[in-house]
Amino acid sequence: MVDTIYDFEFMTVRNEAESLLTEASLIKKYKPHFNILMRDDKRYLALRADTAAKVPRFSCVRQVKDDGARYFGPFPSSPVVRAAKDFVEKKYGIRNCRCECPDAEAHKHCSADIIRNCSAPCVGRIGSAEYRARFEEACEFLDGKRPSVIAEVGVAMKAASERGDYEAAAKLRDTYFALKEMTKHNFVRHSPEMMKESAEQGIVELAKAIGLAKPPRWIECYDISNLFGTHSVASLVVARDGLPDKRYYRHFKIKTIEGADDPRSMAEVITRRFTHSDRLRSEVANGDSDSTSTFNQKPDLIICDGGVTQLRATRAALAALGLSDIPTVGLAERQEEIVLDPESRLSPTPTLNSNSILLPRDSQSLFVCTRLRDEAHRFAITFHRKLRDKDLRDRLKK
Repeated sequence: MVDTIYDFEFMTVRNEAESLLTEASLIKKYKPHFNILMRDDKRYLALRADTAAKVPRFSCVRQVKDDGARYFGPFPSSPVVRAAKDFVEKKYGIRNCRCECPDAEAHKHCSADIIRNCSAPCVGRIGSAEYRARFEEACEFLDGKRPSVIAEVGVAMKAASERGDYEAAAKLRDTYFALKEMTKHNFVRHSPEMMKESAEQGIVELAKAIGLAKPPRWIECYDISNLFGTHSVASLVVARDGLPDKRYYRHFKIKTIEGADDPRSMAEVITRRFTHSDRLRSEVANGDSDSTSTFNQKPDLIICDGGVTQLRATRAALAALGLSDIPTVGLAERQEEIVLDPESRLSPTPTLNSNSILLPRDSQSLFVCTRLRDEAHRFAITFHRKLRDKDLRDRLKK
């Protein structure tokens, strides 16, 4: 197997659980020849919080859907998920039955109410407002925001052990470690709708930070990739409303620049992109082309991967085309720093250094920028390797 390896990449993750989840996801996506396990449609277990229901509850699921619900996980260990679900249902009185409005016959068989594990909102033992408050508190606990609750379980476990009730202590021990495992990773999986809300918040924050009059709905990010100046390529990736949209990705072969010269390569790509845009608009006006092409759009913001030299080359190319009004920034990878051109018309939020901005590390605005930059880098590297591999195969054939 080692003899078949040509190249390899590695990914840095936060912990073992995330490593297992990432591995399973990649195997299902690429179906590598030597991985005979985890290639089916089975998935790890997650906990779904049905917040939209009249009387919300938790359920164990294996697929995260775009249904407006809140998801915790998935997690590599199914017993951990089931133990956490059982604990929060008993701790906060959350119902586990599927029937929202049970009749007398259905309620007669409800053991959860009989043994007081459920607050029984369906039959009016608790008001809907109080029940929803309990449900929200349970969600916060699963989100890792109630560490004192786990500490209480630990205290109860020790107390049971000290009085000789080892069976109860063992159960509490299993619950204690399951809850620690569930909450320490804080894998809250947001639905696509929540991702859209976060992206919207990000572009609003970004507009305020760099001084745009309105949120940038169409953002283009450019990156250059080469190996010691050979097989030099560029990528263009697009974010619409803050989310990457692969339908509009494009790549370029650098044609006029020899060697590793990222600023001049960036200028070439910008020139080609907007020269093509002018030609395309003319064709659209004559009915000879599709108006939905990437090159028919004027971006609200351009991000170039790199520092001030790449940014100035980009700005100079835009100015030569009469497009200096397009807001443009650089993104320096070393400190994830937004680089500004002092001669641009942007009016950023005042900082100690007016030529750059350090967005808050946990802000949605920084996440929008870095995710798009990473996509541009990945797209450029993939195209570069494709050309390099093709060139190597052609040489071997000769």
